[in-house]
Amino acid sequence: MSRSAAAFGLLFALQSLPGMLSGASHQDPLWNFIVVAGLFVSLAVSVVASLVGRGVREALAVVALVYFVTLITLPLAVSDHEAVPSGQPWVYLLLNVATGSAAIGFSVRWATTYLVAAPTAYALVRVLPAGGSAPVAQSVLEAGYTLIVGATILVIVTVLRQASSEVDAVQATALDRYSIAVRHHATNIERVRVDSIVHDSVLTTLLAAGRSTDAQSKTIAAQLASSAIRQLTEAALVSPDDTNLVRVAELAERIAHSAIGLGQPWEVRMRELGSATVPALAAEAVHAAALQAMVNSIQHAGGTSDVDRWVLIRRFAPAGIEVEIGDTGSGFSLVDVPPERLGVRVSIIERVANAGGQTEVDSALNEGTVVSIRWPRMVASADEAMALRAGVLWGEDADSS
Repeated sequence: MSRSAAAFGLLFALQSLPGMLSGASHQDPLWNFIVVAGLFVSLAVSVVASLVGRGVREALAVVALVYFVTLITLPLAVSDHEAVPSGQPWVYLLLNVATGSAAIGFSVRWATTYLVAAPTAYALVRVLPAGGSAPVAQSVLEAGYTLIVGATILVIVTVLRQASSEVDAVQATALDRYSIAVRHHATNIERVRVDSIVHDSVLTTLLAAGRSTDAQSKTIAAQLASSAIRQLTEAALVSPDDTNLVRVAELAERIAHSAIGLGQPWEVRMRELGSATVPALAAEAVHAAALQAMVNSIQHAGGTSDVDRWVLIRRFAPAGIEVEIGDTGSGFSLVDVPPERLGVRVSIIERVANAGGQTEVDSALNEGTVVSIRWPRMVASADEAMALRAGVLWGEDADSS
């Protein structure tokens, strides 16, 4: 809008130039030089300012002020009133330009004042001999027309400014809320990460060690301690802003190696892994969640003689991974799991969800357990959405701490 005002102002100034030159014979030469130079220079500066986007309001405010000074000093510059033509003086062509410039260059209060003062001054000049000795009705009509046009411009500019201010305020509020949400999300991810590490690496190992009564249970406790140390070391190597990629085949090998390291007879199967890659954070989350699911099976599903355990790793979607950890052990009831238990909820489900994946737990008493970990997350099913809204937590191990 400022570019339009500046450009049209310069065009109207060029249109009024013949009137300026024709009146030069009965006007003070010094005043003519100052007025012409002041108006044209200020309008040219406003055009440049509007193009570069700097100092626009100041330049247009100068245009309005220079014009007002020109208008009120016009009667003093005329030396021969008889030679003044009876038609509209050349300053009339620039009156709307001045009010439009004031609407953009001044605040609403000062622009309103200028909108009243400039047409009023023109009406007074118009009835004087220096302005053509027009009848009062004609001068009021000309000033009134200019007042209407200037008021329209002022209203448009004011509405646009208010709308822009509201948009800026809403945008700033949205950015503030977004930054707060990002901080809360980061805090929640860190909380889940810490809870998972504490549960997986500390409490599980301590509980296993505390329950060790024979050589076999002590061996399992030692293996859990070794796995916990390895898990903590791997987690420390992955930073929150890690953008590295991990091959799905490499991730599958890590999971298989962790299963073998637990010292239990796990049947590990890999299918159609391909050459896909996943982010390092997602790979760390999937590996840690799969490891925790295997530890839960060892601790709570039953002995090795009457329980079959397996790990199935395959490609999921075009470029993802699915890890299925299952056993034929004792199983558990999902609805009977207290919400304060951290096992599956934090160590598996929330950990994978924060990395952009999803987890499904299928378990029932005396019917075994199957934990399916997938990355990336697909669209939730209707049953899953209902469970989330109802606050039901999948696969929480009642014996977990």
